[in-house]
Amino acid sequence: MTRAVCPGSFDPVTYGHLDIFRRTAGLFDELVVATGTNISKSRLFDPDERLEMLREACAEIPNVTVMGFTGLIVDFCREIDAQAIVKGLRGGNDYEYELPMAQMNAHLTGIETIFVPTTARLGYVSSSLVKEVASLGGDVSEFVTPAVHERLTAKLAARHA
Repeated sequence: MTRAVCPGSFDPVTYGHLDIFRRTAGLFDELVVATGTNISKSRLFDPDERLEMLREACAEIPNVTVMGFTGLIVDFCREIDAQAIVKGLRGGNDYEYELPMAQMNAHLTGIETIFVPTTARLGYVSSSLVKEVASLGGDVSEFVTPAVHERLTAKLAARHA
């Protein structure tokens, strides 16, 4: 059985993420979408909220499992016997950021990273941009599922109150 892990903060999960999940799920027997703690990023949603949104958003992809993790992604991969890490790339900046991590992960454990480019129509969508636009009152409903949109607008309204 081949298993890959697609890690990220998914704060919140977007249609860009879902596109990568769907396309990658077709390449492996199982895809584990894993959200962890990255101290270099600030979060709008707590880990349990992100896991719940991911589970709802991925419910229609039959071979996707959603899990949380702490620590190094390569340790998590070893724990669940994953053969690969999958990272979506929007462009050159993502590649420049992800490549050294992929090389370090391969050096530490031999686990390979597979880069999957986003589709052109979603190449500019990021969780950070979605949060920024939504916080300024912009309509981001075309970038996230209805359930995620509802949670996002409620969370931002609560923050502004």
